[in-house]
Amino acid sequence: MLDTRDRTAAVNSRSFADSGGTSGNTSLPAGKSVSRDGLIPRDSDSDFISGATSEEASAQQRGLQQEGTVAASLDHVLRGMRLDSHDPVSPGEALRTLVEHGYDRAPWLPLPAQGQTLARWRVLAAVAACDLSLVKLFEGHTDALAILAELRGPTPPAASRWAVWAAEPPDARVQAVRAGIRNNAADNPQVYLTGTKAWCSGAEAVSHALVTVWLDNEPVLAAVAMDHASISIDTSKWQAVGMRSTASADVRFDKTPATLVGAAHAYVRRPGFWHGGAGIAACWYGAAAQIGRTLRAACAQRADPHRLAHLGAVDVGLASAAAVLRETAVQIDANPLADAQREAMRARLAVEEAATAVMTHATRTLGAGPLCRDARFARALADLPVFLRQSHAERDLASLGELVAAADAVEAITPGAAPWTL
Repeated sequence: MLDTRDRTAAVNSRSFADSGGTSGNTSLPAGKSVSRDGLIPRDSDSDFISGATSEEASAQQRGLQQEGTVAASLDHVLRGMRLDSHDPVSPGEALRTLVEHGYDRAPWLPLPAQGQTLARWRVLAAVAACDLSLVKLFEGHTDALAILAELRGPTPPAASRWAVWAAEPPDARVQAVRAGIRNNAADNPQVYLTGTKAWCSGAEAVSHALVTVWLDNEPVLAAVAMDHASISIDTSKWQAVGMRSTASADVRFDKTPATLVGAAHAYVRRPGFWHGGAGIAACWYGAAAQIGRTLRAACAQRADPHRLAHLGAVDVGLASAAAVLRETAVQIDANPLADAQREAMRARLAVEEAATAVMTHATRTLGAGPLCRDARFARALADLPVFLRQSHAERDLASLGELVAAADAVEAITPGAAPWTL
């Protein structure tokens, strides 16, 4: 049997076709107020800190206040953006704006598995609620920064904008050869890349990329600057309607200099691989929640039993998905070095199911009107089904079932809590 991590690597691949610390409980208490997007807690949630020591309470209160500041500031910037779904330059310029404002790094965007994973996902969800092509580029950029930090790669240049291109179709592989004398001891050895990389989202919008390539018949990760003359970008094959403005391209490298990041197989075998995979689900959730808000607003204007039944179903789906994401974030923060594959796959599949249900209920309730006259709603309904196909659907369900069965076998030898105990 293939190594599980390598076999399922494409789950977090940046491809649409193939897909490519400790912390306490950070979920909101029942009944507490939240901001209009249902994600960011208000500063007035003082009961959240009840039972903590005065020092812990002060730290938690500061955390809530910081999240509120981030939400308000980010919301202001996102509201000011004018994104054009027909213009591939548009999300790239929006990404540049987010990077220039510092929303791609701490303190605005914490690294995953360091105690503030949920806060990170809230930012991703907020950007996704604005535009899915934008969050596709933003999530890839922020994931690249997290990978560089985890694998101790080269320091990203100031204001650089990154992508992660990890799809590995059999007809598009990039080969790497070492530059100069072989030196395995070097921290970040230099290599030259030759070949075509497929499904490169935002290729014309980013300044740098992390690319999976092959060196000595083993998969490695390389960092490359996209302004090198040896690189050519071909967007002619990208005929998508949904996620159109990501302009996913074929990128051709011709002896392009690059820097190795980590050892062979490091990209998929690091703990952060599944942290990033779960972060994708936060993007799906943010878009689904925004679609749900359109239905909610329509029900506020005119409520009838038909609309209210659909709204109730949407509420159940989103609340269930949010609960799984919160629990997953807590587990990741409590066990930052553990293999989070099962938790990440469960979160992705739960959010995928909820998002699919939200789209069905919203369109059945609202009809053709907003699909034809509300550009933002129509764009989300076109983009989200494409983005969701980073999930492998039944194949991922089967992989999750395999993990559950394997865990049951271990627990049979070492008895513990019964599965699915509340």
